[in-house]
Amino acid sequence: MKILLVEDDKQTADYIAKGLREHGHVVDQVDNGRDGLYMATGEPYDVMIVDRNLPKMDGLSLVKAARSSGTRTPALFLTTMGGVDDRVAGLEAGADDYLVKPFAFAELLARVGALARRPPIVAQTKLQVGDLEVDLLARTATRGGKRLDLLAQEFKILEYLVRHAGEIVTRTMLLEKVWDFHFDPKTNIVETHISRLRAKIDKGFDKPLLHTVRGAGYVIRTN
Repeated sequence: MKILLVEDDKQTADYIAKGLREHGHVVDQVDNGRDGLYMATGEPYDVMIVDRNLPKMDGLSLVKAARSSGTRTPALFLTTMGGVDDRVAGLEAGADDYLVKPFAFAELLARVGALARRPPIVAQTKLQVGDLEVDLLARTATRGGKRLDLLAQEFKILEYLVRHAGEIVTRTMLLEKVWDFHFDPKTNIVETHISRLRAKIDKGFDKPLLHTVRGAGYVIRTN
């Protein structure tokens, strides 16, 4: 296997790389997140092992950016941050597994092997609800074959809503996922964008898709 190891502690990195190479694997080592992202998105790997605390770019940001760029390489976080919230954050960032330091090398080897044996993930490139279609590669949306003229933030909102079609999406969820706000900015930014988005996807059609659930949030559904 070809493995990318992103670890800034040289002693730990050398120990892991040596062990992996002794088992016949090819290992590329980098000691910071920025170079790790460059390698992860520019070279094909079977697995990447990433520390959480890295200079220049932390591990969470690295994996998130790699996933956003379309990189599907299985990722294992190897870190001292072993709390439940830390594990959840790592998995939500796009990691496939999480191993806490100190660790047994045999377990690391087994987990890497398990990740490599997983069938490849086929990235979904189009989402559809009724006659509304969202093309994730072209970053475009159409309804009834008619292209919708969406601004960047409007497309992000629509993508998130369609990914959660039939589910209520709250204002807080949109602030966090679309604007990366982890606080309430005390503005009507969400309401304004939702209003504009509704006009673009529902105007001229008999059946509305974007619904407001009073006191709860918003939902994309066909009925």
